[in-house]
Amino acid sequence: MPRPPRIGIGGPVGSGKTMLCLRLCQKLRERYSLAVVTNDIYCSEDAQFLIRESALPAERILGVETGGCPHTAIRDDTTMNEQACHRLEQRFPDLQLILVESGGDNLTATFSPELVDAFVYVIDVAEGDKIPRKGGPAIRFSDLLLINKIDLAPLVGADLGVMDRDARMQRGPRPFLFCDLKRGHNLDAVIAWLEHEVLFARPPRT
Repeated sequence: MPRPPRIGIGGPVGSGKTMLCLRLCQKLRERYSLAVVTNDIYCSEDAQFLIRESALPAERILGVETGGCPHTAIRDDTTMNEQACHRLEQRFPDLQLILVESGGDNLTATFSPELVDAFVYVIDVAEGDKIPRKGGPAIRFSDLLLINKIDLAPLVGADLGVMDRDARMQRGPRPFLFCDLKRGHNLDAVIAWLEHEVLFARPPRT
């Protein structure tokens, strides 16, 4: 039986991964059957945030406590995340999409293609406009790059033009978007990409 598509969401601590999950749930929960798996090292902070914000019914949100490096749980030994996804799939046979949020990670983080069908990486302008040109697997090869918190650019001296130029150089034809996820700026473009590239474009996996 084909399993629902899964989207990996990675990025440094505080970049906006959980906010992206929240906004996607709020926008899509009436349209699709959704679930979320979050990853934290020693707690379930992100899962609890989504539950408090009523992103989805609590039984559709599972928090994984990795107990170690976030990279391991999403790339090297994905057993805990696979088990969490399987639990949700068994609990909700009608699932159409699972979001898998990584714990806070760095630019070397990637998701195992066995775990997810597409990988969204979130950075934010408060980390500095040099972040895109630093490159790394996440910047270069994620299926979609989000440059978040653009409202903070004037406050931290980040040049969005520089970030745009460097993201184009690093990513080539791969898409990226400037966002303010807290306020929903460009969220519709993220959803359009998700539907076109993941939900309706890829053959179901078993």
